[in-house]
Amino acid sequence: MFAKLRLWILDIFQAPPSPLLYMRLGPEGRDANPLMVQFFTWDCLHESLSWWKHFETEIPHLAELGVTQVWLPPPNKAAEPKGRGYDAYDLWDLGEFNQKGRVATRWGTREELLQACKVAKEHGIDVLIDAVLNHKLGADRVETFRAVPVHADNRLKTSGPAMEIHGWTAFDYPGRDDKYSTMHWNHEHFTGVDWDHKTRTKGIYRIAEPGRKGWSHNVDSELGNYDFLLGVDIDHRHPAVQEDLLSWGKWILETTGASGFRLDAIKHIDRKFMLHWIQETRRSSGLKSMFVVSEYWSGNLKLILPYIRAFKGETAFFDVPLHMNFNQASRERTRYDLRKILHDTIVQVKPNDAVSFVDNHDSLFINVFQIEGQSLESWVRDNFKIQAYAIILLRGYGHPCVFYGDLYPNKECYNENIARNITLLLEARKKFAYGPTEDYLAHPNYIGFVRKGDATHQGCAVILSNKEDGSSTLVHELRMNVGIENAGKIYRSYMTQHGRVEIDPAGWGTFSCFANNVQVWTKLEEES
Repeated sequence: MFAKLRLWILDIFQAPPSPLLYMRLGPEGRDANPLMVQFFTWDCLHESLSWWKHFETEIPHLAELGVTQVWLPPPNKAAEPKGRGYDAYDLWDLGEFNQKGRVATRWGTREELLQACKVAKEHGIDVLIDAVLNHKLGADRVETFRAVPVHADNRLKTSGPAMEIHGWTAFDYPGRDDKYSTMHWNHEHFTGVDWDHKTRTKGIYRIAEPGRKGWSHNVDSELGNYDFLLGVDIDHRHPAVQEDLLSWGKWILETTGASGFRLDAIKHIDRKFMLHWIQETRRSSGLKSMFVVSEYWSGNLKLILPYIRAFKGETAFFDVPLHMNFNQASRERTRYDLRKILHDTIVQVKPNDAVSFVDNHDSLFINVFQIEGQSLESWVRDNFKIQAYAIILLRGYGHPCVFYGDLYPNKECYNENIARNITLLLEARKKFAYGPTEDYLAHPNYIGFVRKGDATHQGCAVILSNKEDGSSTLVHELRMNVGIENAGKIYRSYMTQHGRVEIDPAGWGTFSCFANNVQVWTKLEEES
C-alpha cells in the first residue's frame, strides 16, 4: 500500500519531461539550430503543380535555409473536392480513392505525397502530419435519431425538447471498399451535429439516443462545454472510435515516414483519450522521440497552463499568447511597450513547451474561421512582422515555426521586402544564433539581446525597434556586452551593409538600429 501511495505522490508532484528537450526537432547528429516551417496557407494552390509536387521541388531550398521540420496540411480526403482537409471526410484516403468527386485531395495524390516525404527525408527534413481528429464532414447518408438542441453560447443549456432529427452521420466510404480500415461510422460514434436535414435547420444538436453520454467532460469549459466545434463531433469515448484512430496514428507514420504530428483543435477533444492516443502512437510506432505540437487557440496563458499540465510533457504547444502580443504590438505601433513583449507567454514561463510563431493559417483573415460568431483573426501587421520574427528566430528559447505565407509569393499576405528580411534572419539563425541569451530591455520602443555563441558558432547581437515618429532619420543606440573574449573585435551589421562597431576591452559595444526596424550584428572576421 505504501509503495502505491509513494507512486501516486510522485506522479502528482514530479515535474513532467520538457517536450523540446526529448522530442525529435530534426534529424539526429546535427549541431545547427532546428527550425519548423508551416508549408501552406489557407487558400494556397500552385499554378502548375500539385501542392505535394511544389513541396518536393522546394525541399532543397528549405534544407539550405536550415529547415529541419515541415508541417504539411492535412493529407486526408476532405468533404469537398477543394477542401483543405480540416473538413475531414476519410482519414485513410490520402488521395488514392475516387471519393467526394475526385481521387486526389486538394494537395495531390497519395503517390505524390509519399514521394515528397521520401525526398524530404533524403534532405534531412522531417515531416509533420496535421491530424484532424475532432470531427468529420461530408457523410454518405442521413440517419434518423433523437437529439436535443442546445444554446450556441452555452452548450450545457438546452434550447428545446428532445426531437427526432435527420443527421448526416453515416460514413460508408464506398470508394475505399474497406481498404486499410473496415470501420463504417454512424451516429453512435458521434456526440452532436450542426444540421437537421429534416427541417433544414442549422444549430447545435446533442445526440440523445438511449445510453448516450452526452458531451465529454474532459474538454475546455469555454461556452459551458466546448466539445462541439463544427460538423459532426466525434465521441472519443467510444471503443470503436478509439481503436480506429489509434490504428490510423501508427499507419500514417509508417505510410509517410513522418516523424510526428500537429494536433488540430485540441481543446475540443477528450483530453484523456488524446493523451492516451499520443502515448500509444509513440509506443506502437516505436518512435520514442515522436514530435507532437498541439493547437490550443487562446491568448490567455492561464487557460493554456492546465492543458500543458494535463498532457504531462507529451506534447508541445503553439505559443498563441506570444502571437497575440505580436498582434497587439503591430496594432498599437509606437504606443506598445516592447519590454513586455514576452509577458504572459508560454516561452516566458515554460520555454521548453513552446512552439513560437508569428502568423499561421488560423490568424490570416477575418471570418476565415467563423465559428458561432467568433473569429480567430489576429494577423500581425507588416509594421511589426520582422521584429516578431527576430524574436522567435534569434532568441534562445522556444522552437520557431515560419509561415509559408510570409516566406513565399502568394495572393493572401505576401510582402517581398518582409520575405527578403526573413530570409536574412533565417541565415542569421543558422549561422550565429547560439549560446545563452542575455536581454537588454532598454526602452519602451527599442530592446536588444545578445547570443553568446558556443564552441562552434560565434553568436550575435540583436536590436529591434517599433518607433515610428521621425523614423526616416532616427537611429537607436544600445550598449550591450558580447563577452570580454571579443574585446577589440569588429562587429558588422547583417541586415544592411557597412555598419561597424568596435568592442571595448570589457566586451561592450554600442550597437545601432534604424527606427521601426531590426539589426543583427556579427563578428566581421567570421564573414571575411
